[in-house]
This record gives sequence, C-alpha cells and structure tokens, in this order.
Amino acid sequence: MKGQLYFDVISPFAYFMLEQVDQLPEQLDIEYRPVLLAGLLDHFNHKGPAEIPSKRVFIYRKVLLEADKLGIPLRFPPAHPFNPLSLLRLTLLVGNDLDRIRTVTRHVWASGMLPETEAELDALGVTVGVAQASQAIRRDEVKQQLRQNFQDAVDAGVFGVPTMVVDGQLFWGADSIDMLTAFLADPDLFQHGEMARISDLPVGVMRKTN
Repeated sequence: MKGQLYFDVISPFAYFMLEQVDQLPEQLDIEYRPVLLAGLLDHFNHKGPAEIPSKRVFIYRKVLLEADKLGIPLRFPPAHPFNPLSLLRLTLLVGNDLDRIRTVTRHVWASGMLPETEAELDALGVTVGVAQASQAIRRDEVKQQLRQNFQDAVDAGVFGVPTMVVDGQLFWGADSIDMLTAFLADPDLFQHGEMARISDLPVGVMRKTN
C-alpha cells in the first residue's frame, strides 16, 4: 500500500514523524513530500500554533517533553518560526531518500541550526549529496515541484503537517502513528459502528468568522 507523507521542516512534529516512520509496517510504501505549511494555513484561513503567543509557549514546552518521552534528540533552532523555503527545496533535491531528508531535519531540530547564508546552505547540501545547493534550489523545476506538492496536498484535504495520506484517509500529527497502524491492519476500520457515524455527523452550529 502506498502513502504520501506531507511535511515541513519548520514543524518539530514533522521531525518527530520522520524519526518514527520505521515503526510503521513494511507494507506501507512511503513517498515523502515537502510542502509549505504557511501555504496550507493561508488556504484554510487559520493561524499556526506559533502565531498565538500563549499557545506558542505551550507548544514549545510540549515539544521538549515529547522529545524526551520519545528519546529523540531536540534542540530548538535560533529562531522559530523561520523561513523553511530553502530547506524544503533542498529536501526535494535529495529525492525520496529518508536518510538524507532526516539529515536536513536533524540539522534543524537535533543540532538546532539554520543555514542562514548561502555558504551554510551549500555546506548542508554537501552532506546530502547536493552540490552548490544555494544555486540548485533556484531551478524552476524545483520550485514547480514544491508548488505541485502544495496543490496535491490541498486536493487531498491536507490541512497541517505532518500528514500521512493513505488510501484517501488523512493521518495528521506524529501521534497518529497508532491510528495509521490500526488502519493498515484493518482498511475497513472507519466503515463500521461509531467510526462510520461520525464521518457524516451533522454540524450543529457554525462559528461566525470575519
């Protein structure tokens, strides 16, 4: 069975997900698709977790505790949120290579570093086999692929990262691995009982938004 994992380097939860995909059944053939989270937030007209001050502090604390619980090294980069565009394009250039994608995300979330200059980006590129990364990420086909990933994500209903899409079903967040594993064991999981009922649950009231 095939799955698409949409992720953004800006998200520590995407980092957690990428570190844990080895736990998923081998039957799942994963395609790794970088996507710009800011674009998804704009599309669905909602704020990111770091755009609400009190939520930002809570999320950062939760991330640190979760990393400790999972035994995953974590050090926040020098600023967050940051512009992830160059890093997203770099992950496109390494292809569907989990180890090299992890090298990029670990650079940010395990080492706590951001490539803030072209020289630093080029140095990171060398570690993942991309020569002159600061130039390579500017190629039109790279930019177009990132735009296509975004459109594919929107078409699939993806509203945040990380999200795994399998057989049309969305599994959002690093903590959805158990749910995804259950679905892989029983592809009819959402077709019975209360699972089926909530899929068509009527909306009782709509909040007014400006």
